[in-house]
Parts: sequence; C-alpha cells; structure tokens
Amino acid sequence: MPDELTTAQRRAVAELVRIWPVADELAHRFTAAGHQLHLVGGPVRDALLGRLGDDLDFCTDAHPDQTLKVLQGWAEATWETGREFGTIGAARRGLRLEITTFRADAYDRVGRHPTVAYGTTLREDLRRRDFTVNAMAISLPEHRFTDPYGGLGDLARRVLRTPGTPQESFGDDPLRMLRAARFVSQLRFTVDPAVRAAMAELAGDLARITAERIREELTKLLCGADPVAGLRLLVDTGLTDQFLPELPGLRLEIDEHAQHKDVYEHTLTVLRNAISYEEGGPDFVLRMAALLHDVGKPATKATGPDGRVSFHHHEVVGARLTRHRMKALRYPKDVTSAVSNLVALHLRFYGYGRGEWTDSAVRRYVTDAGELLPRLHKLTRSDCTTRNRRKAAQLAADYDALQERIARLQAEEDLARVRPDLDGNDIMALLGVPPGPVVGKAWRHLKELRLERGPLSRDEAEAELVAWARAEGVLPPP
Repeated sequence: MPDELTTAQRRAVAELVRIWPVADELAHRFTAAGHQLHLVGGPVRDALLGRLGDDLDFCTDAHPDQTLKVLQGWAEATWETGREFGTIGAARRGLRLEITTFRADAYDRVGRHPTVAYGTTLREDLRRRDFTVNAMAISLPEHRFTDPYGGLGDLARRVLRTPGTPQESFGDDPLRMLRAARFVSQLRFTVDPAVRAAMAELAGDLARITAERIREELTKLLCGADPVAGLRLLVDTGLTDQFLPELPGLRLEIDEHAQHKDVYEHTLTVLRNAISYEEGGPDFVLRMAALLHDVGKPATKATGPDGRVSFHHHEVVGARLTRHRMKALRYPKDVTSAVSNLVALHLRFYGYGRGEWTDSAVRRYVTDAGELLPRLHKLTRSDCTTRNRRKAAQLAADYDALQERIARLQAEEDLARVRPDLDGNDIMALLGVPPGPVVGKAWRHLKELRLERGPLSRDEAEAELVAWARAEGVLPPP
C-alpha cells in the first residue's frame, strides 16, 4: 500500500496546484476575519485520484452571514440556495465554491430532512460525512492534511467505510446507501463487509428519501464507469426493492432461448453491450432503455405445450412499466418518453432476417423510431447476447443488411421527414372542405399510403385522395 499512497499523494499535489491561488486567497480572507477554512470531502478525494474538477467544497467555523461578509468584494458571484443547510456558494476565476459551516446535524430518523445544527470543530464535521474517503481535509492556507478516520488508506485500497458505524451514517441519511453504489460505479470502489451488511439491514429506510434524490443517485450510477457493479450491489442488498423492484424481479426468469442463467443476467449483459456502442460519453437514455428493455417479461411469461417459454408482447407491457417507474422517480417527460419508446421498439427488428420486411416495414421502423433511430440500432445490437457464434453472426449480418437498406431508402426518400404527398392546403382545395377533422383524417390516410408505397406522383396522390373521400362520404359518388 505505501506505493499506492505515494502515487496518490503525488497526484494530489499536481491537481491542487491549479486551484491553490484561488483557495489561498479565500483562506487569507477567512483568516483575517478570524475564521478557519478547510478544503474538504470530494475535492480532496478527487485530487488524490487525479480527477479534481472545478467544483470545490470548503468547511468553516464561520456562519453563513459571516461567510457572505468575507466573500463581499472578492467573489464574482454568490448564491444562497443552500443557506438553510449552512452553505453559501460563490464563483471565482472559473471555479465554483461551496462554503459550509461546520455541521453537527441532528436527525429524527423519521423525516426526510435533517435538522441543521452547527458544529464547532473540523473533526466533528468530518465524522458526520458519509465515507472515510470523503472525510479528509486540507486546512488553508497552511495546507495541513487532516485524516482522522483513515480515508487515505481506504482510498489506496479503493474500499468504502464509514467514519462512525455504518448504521449511524445510514440512519442519519439513508441516501448514503445509494451513494455507496454510485461510488462503486463511478470510482470502481468496493464496499466494506460491514457497510454491505448495514445496507441490507437498513434498506427499508430508503422510504424516507424523496424520489428526486433517489433519481439523481440512480442517474449518476447508471452513467458511471461500471454501472453493472453498482446495480448488483443495490439488488443484492435489497435496495432496488424500494425504488426499482422491476430489476430484481427479473431474476430466475429464464429467457425464451434458455441461453442465460436468467433475464436479470441477460439484462446486465445488454447494458454492458450498450455501453460499448456509446460515442462521446455516457448516454443515459440508451443505458436506461437497456436496463429496462425486458421488464415486461415476468408479467408475460407463458409456457407452451412443448415446454418452451415465451413472453409475447413483453415489449408493450415493458414500455408501460417503464413509463410508470420513471414517472414515479420524477424523470422529465421527454426522457421518460424516449426510454419507454425504445423499450417498445426493441423487438421490432426480429423477423427481418426471415425476409418478411417490405420497404413499407422499413419505412415504418424508421418513422416510428424518429430521432431515436441511432439509439435503437445500438439497443437492438446490444440485445443479441447469444453464446451461439453462428447465430450471433447471422443476427449481426441481418442488422447490417437492415441498416444498409435504411440508408438506401433514406437516400431515395428522405425517411427522416416522411410526409404525405399532399399537404393540408392541397387537401382542402381538392375536397372543398374547411380546416377540421376531415383534413386530419385525409392527411393520415395519405401518410399511410406514403409509408406503404413510397412517394406517389401528384396525379396518383390526388386520385387516391378522391377515392378515399368518396369512400368516406366526403365527396359524392362519381
């Protein structure tokens, strides 16, 4: 471990040099006013990991009003959104600073918010933090390192422990249990056995946490470097039962091809596959769709006379369950819609390799996917997890062929903007009708023809419209 510690310390020095001018300026102002200032928590940890960003956390014995007075005339901007919790925000030279009064929070362990109580010492403040790797500080301006709970050693071992007992830490704020899984995903840490046991013991306490806070932790976990490890921890400790029960519900559901231990394992494999297709960083919508693409299987499972298992229409049920779950977690409507639509469409491709798809089917595939088409390509390819190499190669070749066919039709017809061959004004002029429901019905009919047959000439489109209008009684018979 000494080598790892030396490396971490070197990294920290290199990272911290960048921020010292601003941090030291601020520290001298606090010292001149008779107060302490300490860089603390995540920034210290991240500096040791070589990943320090532009958001810096400080703690101080100054109260919010005193902090504002110190910042006056120095900060380029200040904000007080966290004042209720003793936090004042400030900006300086591209850095975002949050300065929080020493905390000694009191929790009733029933409500959803702490009762803020100010502390008086740095050590007391560090003890109330979630994990030892976040309970290290650098006192300014003297740059003195403080690590009363062994965070540096835990960082070298990449293990999560709590400054006090896990029960005490998680009892104060149950969201810390999700944060543990997030650090497993983001930083590739492991959790101490005592921490894991406490997570299982106190999983039910997560009911005290708002959906919005849970959503934020889940999103960060899914966008981490190894979300599968974080998700496994949540499932194994029973935490997902509290906010995402559909995921553990996939266990022991053997898939229809009997080629995986269960649908849960298949789902985690699909998630890994989807990540491998990403370009330019984590894609939450793609990852969430991969995670939820088969959640409809338990509800649709059936066993035929031959003993084969089927999950007919599980994509339809899964899309509905996805919308319900993401709504409960307060995800924005556009994100929920994108994920649930991908779940609904993820099976559409199967059958293409048997030669059943017409150009019309390809047009509908593209039109129904819309702007989600690139993600649908990735999700569909990710869903192929068969260990049969011949079958996997055939599925990949089939999808290659489909994408080539889409590209050809897009070049010929601009599938991204499929519209009827006549617009609303043309329809009203030809039928002699005012704006209203008839125009909408006629427009949809012409769009269906466009999807089915491709572009029509002007004469063909007008003839089809007249025929439809006579069949609907909009125009008299010839």
